[in-house]
Amino acid sequence: MSDASFLSPARCPEPSDGTPPVVCFSNVYISFLGPAVLADLSFTVAPQETRILLGPAGVGKSVLLKLAMGLLRPSHGSIRLLGNEVTAMTEEELFPLRARTGMVFQESALFDSLSVRDNVAYQLIQARVPDEEIDQRVREALRFVELERTFDMFPGDLSGGMKRRVAIARALIRQPELILYDSPTGGLDPVTSTTIIELVMKQRDVYRTPSIMVTHRVQDAFMLCTHRFDTGVGHMVPLPKGETDPNTTFLMLDQGRMIFDGSLHELLHTEDPFVREFLE
Repeated sequence: MSDASFLSPARCPEPSDGTPPVVCFSNVYISFLGPAVLADLSFTVAPQETRILLGPAGVGKSVLLKLAMGLLRPSHGSIRLLGNEVTAMTEEELFPLRARTGMVFQESALFDSLSVRDNVAYQLIQARVPDEEIDQRVREALRFVELERTFDMFPGDLSGGMKRRVAIARALIRQPELILYDSPTGGLDPVTSTTIIELVMKQRDVYRTPSIMVTHRVQDAFMLCTHRFDTGVGHMVPLPKGETDPNTTFLMLDQGRMIFDGSLHELLHTEDPFVREFLE
């Protein structure tokens, strides 16, 4: 008998203020013919909240994102996405729900045979949106990531950092209600990583889109929490000393279980040995 059989029936709690969370995991359990990858996992993402999921490789961070999108199904538990119970939906029912969610994959996942324009517009093309409208919306998305000049280029002409920025533009093209970032700075140099984090910050502070960002880079997470995007100067600036963004909080996993859920201040002062070792 698996551990999942001992878990109580799960339902996401009703919000006290009447505003439902954008994402809610409640007692989620999943395994792949072995020990639990995620066990008894519960957390929420509120409107306008950015959740940074920290941790080393192999603790289930990417699996969590796939569960949120309905790409994987848990053995037990409740997952609500934008008010919908993902675990009870068919694949066909999930398609329009996924269209309301932007996903930035770890390796950009661009189609090499398609131009930047067609990569960014892929969902719009599938939805048969008129070409004139597509061109306008793609240029707006590329302008947001400061890559409008790449409109007619192909992924093979781009650097790794540029590909990641195009991937962010693609995630933004339909003005999503939630964005999932799977290690958006993985494999990039420090300067390019800072550019990507600034774009994540810009999306957070300009459009207020809730998000989950998976990363193992503590410096990226801290930068996102201690800076804001200033539209007046067009780049990020540090918050006053001692202040952090109130809507940016942290999650940490260890051996498939949630061991931390809280603010940067709480993260820095936790006594949990795994968290402290990871931060150091």
